[in-house]
Amino acid sequence: MMAMLFACRVVEERTKFDQVPRLLKQQVADIIIKDFGMPELVPAEFGGTAE
Repeated sequence: MMAMLFACRVVEERTKFDQVPRLLKQQVADIIIKDFGMPELVPAEFGGTAE
């Protein structure tokens, strides 16, 4: 539930990915990539394409 909240906030640009709590980052990254189809918002270390 919290991961989805943070994912929505990152997609809406209300929160930056680096502000996501450490323990939720991988879950948030997976949601952003798989559910929202926006890998450009996720750093490469978490499977995205952002630098």
